[in-house]
Amino acid sequence: MYEQSFDPRHKSRTITEGADKTANRAMLRAMGLGDQDMKNPWVGVATVWSEATPCNVNLDEQGRAVADFVNAAGATARLFNTISVSDGIAMGHEGMKASLVSREVIADSIELMMRAHCYDALVCVAGCDKSLPGMLMVMARLNVPSVFLYGGTIMPGRHRGKDVTVQDAFEAAGAYAAGTIDDEELHAVECAVCPGAGACGGQYTANTMACVAEALGMAVPGSSAPPATIGEDRTRVQELTAMTIVDLLRSGVLPRDILTKEAFENAIAVSAATGGSTNVALHIPAIAHEVGLEVTFEDIERVSDRTPTLADLRPGGKFVALDLYRAGGVPSVLRALLDAGCLHGECVTVTGKTIAENLAGVSVPDGQSVVRKHDDPVAPNGGFAIVRGNLAPEGGVVKTTGVEKLRHTGRARVFDCEEDAMAAVQRREIKAGDVVVIRYEGPKGGPGMREMLGVTAAIVGQGLGYDIALLTDGRFSGATHGLMVGHVGPEAYEGGPISLLQDGDLVTVDAARGELSVELSDEVLAARKADWERPKVQLGGGLEKYRRLVGPAHKGAVTGCPVT
Repeated sequence: MYEQSFDPRHKSRTITEGADKTANRAMLRAMGLGDQDMKNPWVGVATVWSEATPCNVNLDEQGRAVADFVNAAGATARLFNTISVSDGIAMGHEGMKASLVSREVIADSIELMMRAHCYDALVCVAGCDKSLPGMLMVMARLNVPSVFLYGGTIMPGRHRGKDVTVQDAFEAAGAYAAGTIDDEELHAVECAVCPGAGACGGQYTANTMACVAEALGMAVPGSSAPPATIGEDRTRVQELTAMTIVDLLRSGVLPRDILTKEAFENAIAVSAATGGSTNVALHIPAIAHEVGLEVTFEDIERVSDRTPTLADLRPGGKFVALDLYRAGGVPSVLRALLDAGCLHGECVTVTGKTIAENLAGVSVPDGQSVVRKHDDPVAPNGGFAIVRGNLAPEGGVVKTTGVEKLRHTGRARVFDCEEDAMAAVQRREIKAGDVVVIRYEGPKGGPGMREMLGVTAAIVGQGLGYDIALLTDGRFSGATHGLMVGHVGPEAYEGGPISLLQDGDLVTVDAARGELSVELSDEVLAARKADWERPKVQLGGGLEKYRRLVGPAHKGAVTGCPVT
């Protein structure tokens, strides 16, 4: 007989037992709950459903399906919702300042719901970029039985006989500004790239973080790849997620049993092997912070260096997320990594089994080229490089997957915000050889550390993607490609060297050698620093609160202390 080792109702008893909780139970009965419902363990099912973004637009249905399966498995599900910010719609204007802030709000709001209502376990259903790390952060923070479920990728659009994603729309805007496409073609791309519900369809931030969730062991194996609108496989992973959370209530395996330093190295490895988003350099350290662990740029660089690129995915490669699903999903990538000796197979997962045990029956499928076997990689190393130098003492992050030119030296074109840089791009003022510098866009300076996909995509669309370099104390979308350096620290708002650059300074970016430097002496930099003044901008509201609390990018841009 199975021996119960964990009280599955250790929290919900607080509100469902005792004469002093009569009023509490009366309110629960008002929602249709009966005696048995209150005797069962309670599972919070948190979603980020909204009509703000296609990533989340069907998560109400998915959350309800998970809740129904939880109820059928003998627990009591309580469905609730939190905010989401659409990175795609917020891109290129002041709204993007809210994106990274929303990660903290998502984590905090779920924490408050779980604590206030004494739920015993947690299932999180996420779709858009910041909701995935936000939910993984709160699972680590609360340390109750938890399972993560990704809401799924969008199906690719089709245009001129090829698969297209939202990346193509951003780059089409640059091509239109360059005069290489007309109004009719621009409109045709716009109408083709996003055919329905689901997260952006390349190995951008949402799909990268979905891979991370499986590699960490916090998601059911194979649950991340089924697209949002493929019903049968979606239903299967919803049921498996519900069964898994009920099993965890019996076994008592908790997130901090799963989220070890080795698990975080597995998360870095799958991100590097798939050419994933540089945003993992923020999110993986932030999740680790919640369990009192430190994941550094050095860790990211070390794991990426030893990890081959094994999946040929956009934006650096050829294929879209649907192709990964057809090639066996994340388990195929994890199997290839395990075979390459690049995965800690002993790490425990939500199934109660180790990563290696979960992968025992998995193989990399033959007859496809989306996921390569370990002896035939896309590239010998992973997709991330860390650059340092007199412009970035704390480092900067480069995604190297598919980048043809890893070194560039050129004269700086300096802009103090994204809008000014974008205006210069639209006026065709950026020329081959330039180094575009966008500063005061860091966690504090923005505040909110905006993504720069609008600018980078416009540059690529104008045909300059490999003829310039760009560096910023902000960050990039997972769809960005080219020689682009983000997360440059210390940020300009804190007086980092990026704040001292002037037009015409000679800047070198060398991702192969890990260099980001300006050809200026220490004495010149010191003299400029003596004349530097921090911009005086008082925002008020949530953004000002965030500015006062947030830490540096290289530590995950977190706003709180780890729970002990």
